[in-house]
Amino acid sequence: MKLSLLPLLLSTLLPLPAAEVNIAFEKYKLPNGLRVILAPDASVPVVTVYLVYGVGSRSEEKGRSGFAHLFEHMMFQGSANAPKGMHFQMVESNGGNLNGSTHPDYTDYYETLPANKLAVALWLEADRMRSLAITKDNLDNQKEAVKQERRLSVDNQPYAKAIVEDFPALAFENWSNSHSSIGSFEDLNAATVDDVSKFFATHYAPNNAVLAIAGDIKVPEAKKLISEYFGNLKAQPQPKPPDLAEPEQTKPRAQVFRDPLARVPAVIISYPGPARRSPDYYALAMLDIVITGGESSRLYQAMVKGTQSVLGVEANLGWPYQQAFDYKDPGIYAVNFTYNPAVDAKKVTAEFEAEMEKLKQTLVDAKELERARNTLRSVRVRSLQSSMSRANLLALYELLDGRPELINTELAEFLKVTPEQIRAAARKYFVPAKQTVFDIVPAPKKEEKK
Repeated sequence: MKLSLLPLLLSTLLPLPAAEVNIAFEKYKLPNGLRVILAPDASVPVVTVYLVYGVGSRSEEKGRSGFAHLFEHMMFQGSANAPKGMHFQMVESNGGNLNGSTHPDYTDYYETLPANKLAVALWLEADRMRSLAITKDNLDNQKEAVKQERRLSVDNQPYAKAIVEDFPALAFENWSNSHSSIGSFEDLNAATVDDVSKFFATHYAPNNAVLAIAGDIKVPEAKKLISEYFGNLKAQPQPKPPDLAEPEQTKPRAQVFRDPLARVPAVIISYPGPARRSPDYYALAMLDIVITGGESSRLYQAMVKGTQSVLGVEANLGWPYQQAFDYKDPGIYAVNFTYNPAVDAKKVTAEFEAEMEKLKQTLVDAKELERARNTLRSVRVRSLQSSMSRANLLALYELLDGRPELINTELAEFLKVTPEQIRAAARKYFVPAKQTVFDIVPAPKKEEKK
C-alpha cells in the first residue's frame, strides 16, 4: 500500500467505532452543467476550493503526449482580469496556499484560504475558466518550463524514467494507457496556440468540471458567489471519452531497464486490476493492506525483516499514478521493491509469489484482517479532518462515480471484505500468465562522445 493512499499512516492505530464517517454536504448543478458540492464545517475557520476537470493524460491524442500536464502549467499564466502572477499573489497574500496536479483521468486545482476569503478563490477560478490567457509567449514559456521539469524530475532522477515511461509501456498495450504523462520533447515542441485553444475549449468547460468547497462556509452565501462567478459561463459539447480498452493479457511480460542513476536495483511486479467499485476492487485494496500496509505487513515481515532480500516495498491499485480512491479501470495492481544488490529480481519475484501462494491457499486469520481494518479505518477518519481531503474526495467521487455520498459509505464497503473474498481475489488476479516483471538495474553511465 503506497501510504499516500489515505494520505497519512499513523504509528498508533486505535480501534474506532464502525459508523465514524458522517460528513454533511449538498450537491447541485448549475444550468451550464457545473456540478457543485458544498460541505460546511465550522470547526476551523478555513475553506478549500477544489476544482477538478474530467481530463487527464489518458485523454491525450497521439502526437500530443504531455498535453494535460502542459495545460496544468498554462492555467497559472493569467486570465483576462488576473494577469500572470496575480493568482499566486492574491492567494498567498491572503494567507492561503494553492496548487494543481495532473492525473490519468483528471486535472485538479485548489486553494485553501481563511474562510472569509472564499470569494477570492472562486473569482480566480472562474476567471481562468472563462478567459485563460492563451498566447504564444505563454505557451513557449511553459513548454520550456515543462521541459526543465522533465529534465529535473524524470531524466535526471533514479528510477523516474523507468517508472514514468518504460514500465507503463510494458504493462499496457493501448497507447492511451501506456504513454508518458509528462510527454516527449518532440510532442511539446509541436504544440501550437491553436492546439492549446482547442484543448481548452474542449475540456475546460463548466459541464466537464466539478467544484467542491469544504470548510467554514455559509451555504447561502457560497451559492450566491458561485452563481455570480460561474453562472454565466457557457457549456461546451461534452468531450468524447477516450477509448481505454485493453486486450486481455494472456502471456507474462518481462523487461530489464538499465538505469545509470540508480544505486540499488528495483523490480516492479504487476497484474491487470479489477473494475472500479467491483467486489474485487474492495478485496484487492484490503489484500494490499495485508501484504504491504506498514511494518507488520506480510511482505515487510517476510522480505525486509526475514530474508532481507528487499530494502523497501510500496504498492497500490493503479501504482504509480493512481491510488485506490482515484483508481479507474483499466488499471493494474503493482508492487515496487527496491532490493538487496546481493540477490536478483528472480529471487525477489519468487519470494513474492510464495507469499501470494499462501494467500491463495490459506485464509487470512481474524486478527490479521482486523489489523488491516484498523489501519484503513484510522487513516481514513483522521485524514477527513482536513478540508482539503474532504473537498478532494467529494469532487472525485462525483467525477468518477457520480456518487459523492461514497465519502460516508465507502469505508464500510472495505471493512466488510471477508477472508474468503481476499483469497478469491488472490487466486483470480495473481496469475502467472498475467504477470508483468520490470527489473531496474544500476548501469554504468555512458561516456559522452567528445
